[in-house]
Amino acid sequence: MTIQQKRLKRLLRQMIDIYSPSGKEEAVLDFLRGYLKRRGLPVKVMPVDERRCNLLVGNLEVEPRLALVGHLDTVPACDLDRYAAEEAGDTIRGLGAADMKGGCAAMIEAFTAGHEEGGLPPGALLCLVVGEEETGDGARQLMREIHFPWAVIGEPTGLAPCLRCFGYLELEVATLGRRVHASVATPRKSPVAALLRKMLRLIRYFEGERPELVYNIRDLFSHRAGFAVPERCDAWLDVHVPPHLAMGEILSEIEESLNRESETEVRTEFTCRTIDAGYEIPEKGPVVAALRSIYAERAMPWEPAAFRSHSDANQLWASGVKAIVLGPGELSQAHTEEESVSFAEVCRAAEIYLELIKRTAPQEGGA
Repeated sequence: MTIQQKRLKRLLRQMIDIYSPSGKEEAVLDFLRGYLKRRGLPVKVMPVDERRCNLLVGNLEVEPRLALVGHLDTVPACDLDRYAAEEAGDTIRGLGAADMKGGCAAMIEAFTAGHEEGGLPPGALLCLVVGEEETGDGARQLMREIHFPWAVIGEPTGLAPCLRCFGYLELEVATLGRRVHASVATPRKSPVAALLRKMLRLIRYFEGERPELVYNIRDLFSHRAGFAVPERCDAWLDVHVPPHLAMGEILSEIEESLNRESETEVRTEFTCRTIDAGYEIPEKGPVVAALRSIYAERAMPWEPAAFRSHSDANQLWASGVKAIVLGPGELSQAHTEEESVSFAEVCRAAEIYLELIKRTAPQEGGA
């Protein structure tokens, strides 16, 4: 079984050229459904809402043993005039090149090549899902309707097999007071000043007490009040938690840090909007063993790593799926204006995926 590099490059460029931010994936779904059908692959549409769907490729009359999972959506473009594919040597630039149309294209090529060379293994499934960058509704619908014991998620890892994944907290902090004229403002009564003090305390907590956490103050804004003290100020934070730390303990520490000094004139609201636990998969089982042998045969270093970002893998793990994150590209490239991926790495990913489904999907058991 061999992949076709020219076909893979053409597919990747076509996918990047189709603008598909979360919630607006219809065009790329239509393109891929036609692409897969023209190559004789069995495609099932799994509705997610009235306009959007997941695409499943494989024989669903057989219990799937291994699923390759990729999301087709991207973040919104920084510049709508510059999101399309560009090529320079081995590098392919464009929105979603690394996160994760490179991984999706490699998975599609692996299934296409496997189908052409005598048919797909009976327990292999390709799941192309929507919505990962926003609500994760595609993966949630997938887990409602189908189960498989193992999955490989094609997020960008530089082809390092990630058997560990960070957990994720999405937090909202709001301070509320009373609108007053700007000429009589006092810092103790200002929701903006109060929230800034709380953010500074949180930064000291993150950097002094929990340096292993990855935090990001994503948004910080107040209601426009003109020449007045606004009555409300809000902050949104992303916190990625290494898998060995207890999420409940971290959440309690954050809340304690926020409330360490009382704001007598301003009320604070603290809400955890999203909580997804991290996890660690032991280095055993059929999929891990197959991956190790594939890496050894290709003289690739076997260096299991931790995936530092939130992804569909967290949802799959919560549903009982052992999800390994492994894909082309670097996480540092994701969500950037100059997002890119090495095409040689995309090709190698396709080869690994193809060999993996051939070796593991037909097996029974898989615990």
